[in-house]
Amino acid sequence: MSATPPESDFASMYDLNITHAPDAGGHFGRFGGRFAAETLMQPLKEIETAFFEAWADGSFHAERLDLLEHYVGRATPLYHAERLSAENGGAQIYLKREDLTHTGAHKINNTIGQGLLARRMGKKRVIAETGAGQHGVATATVAAMFGMDCDIYMGREDMARQMPNVLRMRLLGANVIPVDAGTATLKDAVNEALRNWVATCEDTFYIFGTAAGPHPYPLLVRQFHTVIGQEARAQILKQAGRLPDVAVACVGGGSNAMGLLHPFRDDAAVKLVAVEAAGYGLKTGKHAASLAAGKAGILHGNLTYLLEDDEGQVQGTHSISAGLDYPGVGPELAFMLEEGRLQLDAASDDEAMAALQLLTRCEGIIPALESSHALAAGARIAREMRPDQIVIINLSGRGDKDMNTVFRQLGWLEDAS
Repeated sequence: MSATPPESDFASMYDLNITHAPDAGGHFGRFGGRFAAETLMQPLKEIETAFFEAWADGSFHAERLDLLEHYVGRATPLYHAERLSAENGGAQIYLKREDLTHTGAHKINNTIGQGLLARRMGKKRVIAETGAGQHGVATATVAAMFGMDCDIYMGREDMARQMPNVLRMRLLGANVIPVDAGTATLKDAVNEALRNWVATCEDTFYIFGTAAGPHPYPLLVRQFHTVIGQEARAQILKQAGRLPDVAVACVGGGSNAMGLLHPFRDDAAVKLVAVEAAGYGLKTGKHAASLAAGKAGILHGNLTYLLEDDEGQVQGTHSISAGLDYPGVGPELAFMLEEGRLQLDAASDDEAMAALQLLTRCEGIIPALESSHALAAGARIAREMRPDQIVIINLSGRGDKDMNTVFRQLGWLEDAS
């Protein structure tokens, strides 16, 4: 399915064809689907219908791309990190600078799209879940711009870790609702948001933050984020004259990963690498590596890989990064892994911290802790490659929100006191 994009140099980078679509039930192979409360089945189908109608409407894309260019700040640069490449040795490292978007992370690409969809459907209120707070900030930003009421569900543990983003959401006019259930992290925030949506779906649109959840959300989120990889593809062809050898992104639920990797999916020579949070180490059980250590099961409305015990109970996770601290993953990534198109890697808390410090000191760029996992694995991969080869790493967000965590990890807050 496609629509004709508006005529401009900016718009020419984007392919609006929907490729590798799920089946009518929202399945990517055996993964995906729509497992939800009966009261949500009709709202989900209405969103699916509205999405396909909007995607076929050139005026929808004209407004969406205009906002992406003039409000979000796209296209984001593809930056050749020469000093990092030299320090690391091996392949040339290019960074897709999603940290330079308005609100500081890739999440705004999706909230712009879903916000326009909510307005098109006549919804007056939006809700969202958030872990690191970047999706919450991006949702609150769009709600403020469109004049909508906004409630954000956030685990109390994540609120403590990401207080700067909590304050930003409140400043933007959003009501941030603490979630104390379970581990008080992202999984539990999703649960509470879904419970609220069951009771309020008539006038409320749930802006889901990652490429997971019940159909059609994995497709929606992927399509709204493919601007990342489509830009990177055009930019590397212009800068280097060819496609990269490897594309790397961190994975929690999968939004930034699908955004970068999907546009390279049909380029067989480009290796696609998903980097999970190894936490204290995969052998410790204190991690968030659903693809590497999980098994197929149903979580938040879709069949995918998740971390669960022998009795089918979802297990607790650990990651230094709140945005990767999630026990599942998007169904399309699970399908890509099983079909052999996706390669897995992982980075521990310590490796992510080391990568954050290295990039900061080599290039003057402070990445988010989520992005630092991709940097750690991407640099490790690059070291095994030739200097004439290319690795693109998605720098999905900036590190402002993580400074308390980073300084505490380095012992600097204690020193200052």
